[in-house]
Amino acid sequence: MSERSAMEQEWWRTALFYQVFPLSFQDSNGDGRGDIRGIISRLPYLEWLGVDAIWLGPVYRSSMVDSGYDISDFCDIDPVFGTLAGFDDLVSQVHARGMKLIIDFVPNHTSVEHPWFKESRASRDNSKRDWYIWRSPRPGNTAPSNWIDNTWQPAWELDPRTGQYYYHRFLRQQPDLNFRNPDVRRAIQDVLRFWLDRGVDGFRLDAAADLLEDELLRDEPREDDAAQQKPPAWKDHIFSTDRPGTIELLSEFRSVVDSYPGRVLLGEVNVTKANFAKYYGLERPALNLPFNFELLNLKNWSAPHVSAVIDQYLTQLPPDGCPNWLLGSHDVPRLRQRIGSEHLQGAAVLAFTLPGAVLIYYGDELGLDNAEIPQEVMVDPYAEFGFGRDPQRVPMPWDNSANFGFSTATPYLPCAPEASSRNMDYQKRDHRSLLNLYRRLAELRGNQNVLRHGTYIPGPCYGHLLQFRRELGSHSLNVALNFGPDPILIEGHQGKVVLSTSLERQGETITDGLLLQPYEGLILEQTSN
Repeated sequence: MSERSAMEQEWWRTALFYQVFPLSFQDSNGDGRGDIRGIISRLPYLEWLGVDAIWLGPVYRSSMVDSGYDISDFCDIDPVFGTLAGFDDLVSQVHARGMKLIIDFVPNHTSVEHPWFKESRASRDNSKRDWYIWRSPRPGNTAPSNWIDNTWQPAWELDPRTGQYYYHRFLRQQPDLNFRNPDVRRAIQDVLRFWLDRGVDGFRLDAAADLLEDELLRDEPREDDAAQQKPPAWKDHIFSTDRPGTIELLSEFRSVVDSYPGRVLLGEVNVTKANFAKYYGLERPALNLPFNFELLNLKNWSAPHVSAVIDQYLTQLPPDGCPNWLLGSHDVPRLRQRIGSEHLQGAAVLAFTLPGAVLIYYGDELGLDNAEIPQEVMVDPYAEFGFGRDPQRVPMPWDNSANFGFSTATPYLPCAPEASSRNMDYQKRDHRSLLNLYRRLAELRGNQNVLRHGTYIPGPCYGHLLQFRRELGSHSLNVALNFGPDPILIEGHQGKVVLSTSLERQGETITDGLLLQPYEGLILEQTSN
């Protein structure tokens, strides 16, 4: 295979991924909920923005308890979103515009309404009983272990009909599949083939580290300060996540994906820093891109802390491991709320100039904030437990028409705050907007080989200043970020400004030191002293 062919096969190494939350992107049929036809109608926008690949949230047939993450049929589209024919049209139109389509895949569990689970719970001797994790009560008629689910409630649900408990790592309506059963592994691999045959370019595996559990069902440790914690995260998931055998299972999935040239396997991997690198694969490949949550979870958005997590992450990568950077997600508060509006532009420059792939969450390019959602209209089941995710999942604002162009009907969730000035149309016409900065950065990555393939070289970091350089052959770009409210003078720099967060310094010649304005991010093509 030629070097060019190899690069084309591994397009994902430098791709800009854009996460679409289907219910909230665009409604096409006036029911107040986003759908596949709505997404198709907005493909020109994503092409204009410079997106390489769309990461599409679940659109499978579902009982819709958890916004589509509770799947009742892995090989069909839920009527809320459309039809299989509509999905095939989406794939075709995405490809026609030179983009890729990655679909969210949720192998850890199904809905209780899935035919597999209905069979499994019918009787203890049903042929699919072992497709899920069933256990009898412990002595004293208690649950099989003390494990808790993601709502911090008991992870075992008693089924009175058969007198046994089933395990659920997430909601009780989402029973876990038993991946120690080879029939389950084969069935899920067949599902992957079903969608690959329809032309999808890969998958983002949900909860990729949670697929196997301890066979002995050993209790997990209780923290001493449990009563003071809110929410009460009083157990470490020692025996119910990141278990031996998980990498081998993911490698089986990867083998299926690799049998279709040019496809990719991404994965949500919530594990310790010490363990994440193994998810690229040990004896054989596993995930192409185990998600990097370091910037997403950072509590202190300052130059020293950002510099430290970048360095720690890059130094832990395996030799051929591709870096990736997430700033937003459907599971965490909006970027604006987490780091502050003053840092939004600098964060964009940072993510787009670091080596590897970039993943952005719909609406973050507009600077959307979390919305206040009245209790009576909340749809996220986690709201019941005090940490609902509806505020970061509100409809995308497109313009200043009714419902900000999202729907002709009342949206299923209220629209984003300040959508009148943070909608797509408004920002597209403002040449200094955050949206136009994102577009310029995407264009720059597309045109600059040094940003896609160059070496990362850290620079001095002190006070509010973060610096690094990207080098490819004789070409180098310096990236400088001011995380503070005061100007910073960096001596010794000479060259031409390629891009600045102000979007007004492009082409400016620097001859005697670089002056960074408050919270400015700047890319400099440096010349010799």
